[in-house]
Amino acid sequence: MDFDNLTAVMRRLALEAGDAIMSIYRSDHVDVRAKSDDSPVTAADEAADALISAGLRAAFPDVALVTEEQATSHSARAARFLIVDPLDGTKEFVQRRGEFTVNIAYVEDGVPIRGVVYAPAKRRMFYTDATGQSVEETGELAPDAVGPVRPISVTTPDNAALMVVASKSHRDQATDDYIGKYAVRDMTSAGSSLKFCLVAAGEADLYPRLGRTMEWDTAAGHAVLRGAGGQVVRFDDHTDLTYGKPGYENPFFIAYAPGVSLQTG
Repeated sequence: MDFDNLTAVMRRLALEAGDAIMSIYRSDHVDVRAKSDDSPVTAADEAADALISAGLRAAFPDVALVTEEQATSHSARAARFLIVDPLDGTKEFVQRRGEFTVNIAYVEDGVPIRGVVYAPAKRRMFYTDATGQSVEETGELAPDAVGPVRPISVTTPDNAALMVVASKSHRDQATDDYIGKYAVRDMTSAGSSLKFCLVAAGEADLYPRLGRTMEWDTAAGHAVLRGAGGQVVRFDDHTDLTYGKPGYENPFFIAYAPGVSLQTG
């Protein structure tokens, strides 16, 4: 894989998809429909999916592509593939909360080694550069010109005073009970894959997810966290969370900065 080209293409497509999403976000009415699994879908999901899919297939015709809007449980799995959630956080989008993201990742041998997470309403852009180092880009965020970037990395956590980030839309008692096993300095809530990025940028130490997610929900954020020195493990046995699983469904997981003393469930 040409990682220079991959980085450039993923970044550009994420920004272009973000522009398409925001044009619908700013409209007076957003039509919401239910997919076969009862999850919501909007014209923004579909527009972003079409744009990203066309761009990735043109740039990388020999690499398998999985997207939320096109995947089925019978999709062929490959040793390397691109995986996309064109609009992660549709509920946040519909409710005009702004914490939704465009997610694009590249997976090799079960590991998400490159990824981009773009929150267009918040104008925050995180991605892995060509070397695999995670960065946050600031400035105008123009598709055709890279702005200022700064490397990001996880913090060294203080297990007596952890900063925890949890889901804004999927918080439940089981999650609160698990968080209660830690000495927590403070907590914050965030939507979509931004939670991974907060840990990657050193703004949080721990993100536990005790709920259903799919690989396209997590792969890009996982890649960004990995490129910042963080880890994502299964909740049940603390082994690495891997990709390319049958049906693309994830188990519960924990994303964290190394040094956090993980608790069992």
